[in-house]
Amino acid sequence: MTPTPPTAVVCDTTAYLPAELLAERGIETISLYVSIDGHQEPESEISDYADFYQRLRASEGGATTSQPSIGDFVSVYEPLLEAGREIVSVHISAGISGTCEAASQARERLIAEDKGGERIHVLDSRSAAGGMGLSALAASGAAAHGDDAEAVLARAQQAREELKMWFAVDTLEYLRRGGRIGGAAAWIGSALKIKPILTLEEEITPVERVRTRARSIERLRDYARQRHESGLDGWVVQHIQDDETAAGLIDDGREIFGCEPAFVSEIGAVLGAHVGPGLLGIGSVSTSVLE
Repeated sequence: MTPTPPTAVVCDTTAYLPAELLAERGIETISLYVSIDGHQEPESEISDYADFYQRLRASEGGATTSQPSIGDFVSVYEPLLEAGREIVSVHISAGISGTCEAASQARERLIAEDKGGERIHVLDSRSAAGGMGLSALAASGAAAHGDDAEAVLARAQQAREELKMWFAVDTLEYLRRGGRIGGAAAWIGSALKIKPILTLEEEITPVERVRTRARSIERLRDYARQRHESGLDGWVVQHIQDDETAAGLIDDGREIFGCEPAFVSEIGAVLGAHVGPGLLGIGSVSTSVLE
């Protein structure tokens, strides 16, 4: 029987790591929340995305999202601390969510209650979705080798420093309505005429404006080729309600990178509420940081 690693890795649901990968890597997750017309649900309990987007489109007020409560974090952290483990907790960018702050407050509570909170290390991934997921996978790889929390944290930070993630969206309208548009706000005036390519560096950051969906996908392929040429072949593809186009990009990725993706997944309700259906994203880190 494989011994339990001394360091536990925790992340939140906005990494959208596949359930089987979470189980294989022993990564614990904490759910954010999404509300439509005042009805709040944990993101972890929303699996019918077609229904979710139908409700979102039908809603007059749109959706709002919120971070986990301090109690949500404590309920995950406390059993791990009681088992004598250290914790590296990797979360969505503090530039767009209060999740890291809630995690830090939970840590302080557990320190004040003398329950080992000082063994919790909270990392702001300064990213989300696939980018945060790659950082969490890097941390879990180091944890599986038996590394202590400082080394696990350093591995996650290395992944974040290597990371580049790009995503194409059909419209900026959802980002505008949700208030998470960041530096892409300057593009609103021409939003109907463009297919924006964005990234997340602390907040949503514009990269490039292209005229057609086909061109935006070709640019994602170009970015992938640049990453491969730089030796950064630990890649990921994510999408929202666009399996067919994502499948084509995954096939392209296999050809470009010469290996299977670290993971592929559909982005769920919390980030989906802010960007809307039609997103397609690709990014990478080095394969060595994921080992």
